[in-house]
Amino acid sequence: MNKLIFVSGGVCSSLGKGVAASSLGALLEGRGLNVRMVKCDPYINVDAGSMSPFEHGEVYVTDDGAETDLDLGNYARFTRGQLTRANSMTTGQVYKSVIEKERAGHYQGRCVQVIPHITNEIKSRILAISNENDVDVVIVEIGGTVGDIESIPFLEAARQLIHECGKKNAVSVHLTLITEVGSGELKTKPTQHSVKAMQEMGIQPDILICRAPEMLDEDTRQKIARFTNIDLDAVFTSRTIDTTIYFIPLMFFEQKLDQVVLKKMGVESRHADLKPWYSMMERYNARSGKVRIGIVGKNMELHDAHKSVYEALFHAGVECGVEVELVKIDPSVLEKAENTDSIFGSVDGVLLPGGYGPMGINGMIRAASWARINKVPCFGICLGMHVMVIEWCRNVLGWADADSAEFNQSTRHPVISLSDESAMRLGLGESAAEPGTHVFAAYGARFWERHRYRYEFAGKYRTDITGSGLNITALTPDGSLVECVEWPRTGLHEHPWGVGVQFHPEYKSKPTATAPLFRDFIAKAKQGKR
Repeated sequence: MNKLIFVSGGVCSSLGKGVAASSLGALLEGRGLNVRMVKCDPYINVDAGSMSPFEHGEVYVTDDGAETDLDLGNYARFTRGQLTRANSMTTGQVYKSVIEKERAGHYQGRCVQVIPHITNEIKSRILAISNENDVDVVIVEIGGTVGDIESIPFLEAARQLIHECGKKNAVSVHLTLITEVGSGELKTKPTQHSVKAMQEMGIQPDILICRAPEMLDEDTRQKIARFTNIDLDAVFTSRTIDTTIYFIPLMFFEQKLDQVVLKKMGVESRHADLKPWYSMMERYNARSGKVRIGIVGKNMELHDAHKSVYEALFHAGVECGVEVELVKIDPSVLEKAENTDSIFGSVDGVLLPGGYGPMGINGMIRAASWARINKVPCFGICLGMHVMVIEWCRNVLGWADADSAEFNQSTRHPVISLSDESAMRLGLGESAAEPGTHVFAAYGARFWERHRYRYEFAGKYRTDITGSGLNITALTPDGSLVECVEWPRTGLHEHPWGVGVQFHPEYKSKPTATAPLFRDFIAKAKQGKR
């Protein structure tokens, strides 16, 4: 039988439960196991697609077009297993499915209840992934903290599966906080209460991961083990680190977390291959110098709103041997500024990320103009590509009212408009690149990337725009939609590296496999450092 690992959290939120679960997944993959990650989110929204980034950070898109929680981005960056809409489960999805079955007569008139109907739906979704042929272990992260009313059905489903499958086949990993009081003394009482709350739910954690400011000493670990009924060798520390979260798999490996998990699951220990992670950390430690990247986009005050973009920039910096400093610039400030030079200062590159809505658009357009005129490498993603097209049309073609139909439906030059289908492109799509271009150098002739937007480059303006010098360098295979534009490399408007893409390359970037365009962007910024 395939193995299940349930990862829960206690004491408080934002302890790094998703990173801990992902790191465990990376370790088990290093042991030769095929791992799948699942996130159980307690919110009643069906998915994260319509949620404000201030509520839940960025929306992470999978190959099949699911709009999911940003934790799936962590899973994708740490592990190799496929992620689809089946790997993201919300309370809203579960209740919607159960209600639809009830309306269709599936339950034959019985009273529909949380137990067994809701918990059975949760269990069936988890087991469906576990029963796939190429899966050895499913790691299920249960959102929220133990004691939250919203998480109770998921914890109850976990309890039932642990009981039904047996302790060898279903393991509980619990993440808690070791608090530090005035004099620097570490307190274990919140952790004791957190485990007690799990026990009251009917789950005895097998493994405890303690988030702490420093490594726990032997006496503290013994105390925790004694009061929580957990084996001493199963009490681990997730200490605060000052390097990168991508060191966490190696930190757990040094504590033998993967060995203990394999032992508890009754899986024969096998050789660990963590060379990609050690190699990545060697490159990280060997970085020298710094490039400053100005990020001009929506919701800049919220770091998680562009989580995957920032991670992809970090990956690219590691590969290029340089530290990437993020310079977050509010586009609304740019809109009012008399002198943009003073705002950009000595940035070595400008990145225009995705987003929705008209707020700050003119500031983003000014950012694109500044980068183009000053020959500073510029990378536009989705909305960022649209901004680059609008800026070109206004300032090079002379169409002062050029705009996107998303922001101005009365413009005479809607150079960005709804596609014929008027449907959002979501998920993986194929693109064909033109030889001799930046995108071709990054990917080759054909490549696949994920999309998330409804508005596209307006086809009727292609001739006018390309005739003025802006290059269309990638299209969908049938030639109907523009996937990439580039500022010219020669002539009057010559530019070293200006690339705008309709897709989101950040979604597929990993610390061990950098997204090609991010790599090339940072390499060019490093080369032309101001």
